[in-house]
Amino acid sequence: MNLYIETNNGQTINHPAFEDNLIQAFGSIPERFESFNRVERPIPTAYQILVSQEPTYQKVNNVWTDVWDLRDMTAEEKLAKQQFLRDAYNTREQASNWSAWTLDEVTCKMQPPIPCPVPDQTKIDADIFTAWCGAENNWKDMPVQPTDGQYKFDFFAWQWVAL
Repeated sequence: MNLYIETNNGQTINHPAFEDNLIQAFGSIPERFESFNRVERPIPTAYQILVSQEPTYQKVNNVWTDVWDLRDMTAEEKLAKQQFLRDAYNTREQASNWSAWTLDEVTCKMQPPIPCPVPDQTKIDADIFTAWCGAENNWKDMPVQPTDGQYKFDFFAWQWVAL
């Protein structure tokens, strides 16, 4: 669906409107309205920051467009983000189970020393979940979770424990 935005002396007024709504209201698209291109909010990469939660309206190739302001993190911000992730990872419950994992500084994600195996699509069972076993430094199928109460998984004993 086409969008238009009202302008006055090269400045936008209000927000974009649907073509159908303008035609219904005015019978046609008034001259003070110009084409508008909606651009979805970008997803910042690991080391980018979205400066504002709202876009600005700017002319791009002679069409009014949503323009999102992204900026790269400074070196200090990158280091702070990496340290925050390491600290959060190392202070969670049963953190030593994942002590062999390291931070991939390119993606800013914790990575296991061995990639998670791809499940065999012919043998998928909804009750089987593969998790990292720190005691063996490998991936291992977890036992089926009991359904007769509330449980949490103990990664050291490799079993479900009643709460």
